[in-house]
Amino acid sequence: MNNIKPRWFLRNLQSTIRILPVSVLTGARQTGKTTLAKSIEPARAYFTLDEMETLNQSERNPDSLLESRPVILDEVQRTPQLLLAVKRAVDERRQPGDFILTGSANLLLMGRVADTLAGRAIYLELPPFCPTEWRERKGALTPLDRLFAADFDWREWPDEPGNWQGWLLRGGYPPALQIDSTADRCLWFAAYIQTYLERDLRQLSAISSLPDFQRVMALAAQRTGKLLNQADLARDAALSHPTTHRYLNLLETGCLVSLIRPLMTNPSLALVKTPKLLWTDCGLAASLAGIKAETDLAHRLDTGFWLEQTLFQSLQTWRSLEPHRRKLHFWRDRAGHEVDFVLEQDGRLVAMEIKSTSQVTGNDVSGIRAFQDSLKSKTSLIRGVVLNAGKARPLDAGAVALPWGWMVPKT
Repeated sequence: MNNIKPRWFLRNLQSTIRILPVSVLTGARQTGKTTLAKSIEPARAYFTLDEMETLNQSERNPDSLLESRPVILDEVQRTPQLLLAVKRAVDERRQPGDFILTGSANLLLMGRVADTLAGRAIYLELPPFCPTEWRERKGALTPLDRLFAADFDWREWPDEPGNWQGWLLRGGYPPALQIDSTADRCLWFAAYIQTYLERDLRQLSAISSLPDFQRVMALAAQRTGKLLNQADLARDAALSHPTTHRYLNLLETGCLVSLIRPLMTNPSLALVKTPKLLWTDCGLAASLAGIKAETDLAHRLDTGFWLEQTLFQSLQTWRSLEPHRRKLHFWRDRAGHEVDFVLEQDGRLVAMEIKSTSQVTGNDVSGIRAFQDSLKSKTSLIRGVVLNAGKARPLDAGAVALPWGWMVPKT
């Protein structure tokens, strides 16, 4: 890249190399893992398994790649047995920060991984850029942290014009974000999908029919922000349920989709246990769904789900910066009451509804009320929030209406 953008995630990696001998940095291809790893220590030895000679060496004599410490081993999912060599090297001489491993797949979800390096490694997942990170706004996600504060003041919430449709199309991959032309960006996403199908996917698993897999990708993109009904998806894809399930697992392993789990507040209630499907990059999801321009959204009935997908770009960044303290859930009961996102930090909860309109009514907090009623410990819910296109103002039931514009600032 001509203009390397700083990543907020850098502090995570800096912290882990001071503590454990192995840091495993995963994420979808083109999120900037290699650039981030190299920025830690420019003189650190570097080997990528994308190079055929290095790949062959990792298979024939993996220990030889580990002699130069500290070292970065890039795209390690191509030779999962390399982790056994790393384990041996750590056990022979344990030194914090010796190994940074990167991979375009979640190694913990890969069936072929020989060892998880338990007690030796920490696993980190780098998400794509969120809009405010790309705009280099330091501390831009602080308002989300303030939602958990006892002295939160809705009048201090940032209010600025937003353009979520534009950020939906741009996504968060650095190469796509650097392209100004909509047509050129569409070509980039098409090439990304083709590369994933023809190279990255084949490294993860043997797929007999790439058209079938691409059809599942497109159908899954049309279901973004919705409950994942695998039987329904399998029927529309004209595939068996086991095959569809396997393909979805591969998308999750490749860090392309994120399955948000429901928060189980009370075992005695009839709660939905099905996960919600979201894509880690909204631009890729939009491309797969055939959304090429902002005008394409005008004729769709599911624009609310696409707004949710776009704002998820920021929420997943917020979660990734403190992965051991923060979690993202949603909540829904079988009566139809739901909360789009439940943010959790240190056991405390914020219920978040997302609306594309500027008008917030009592019905918009009905899900938050039902969620609060379902909690065994009422004090765990700090507040309810309705993110909308209007202005900040207090609501009933301990909830506030807040604008989402700052999360998708106009470019």
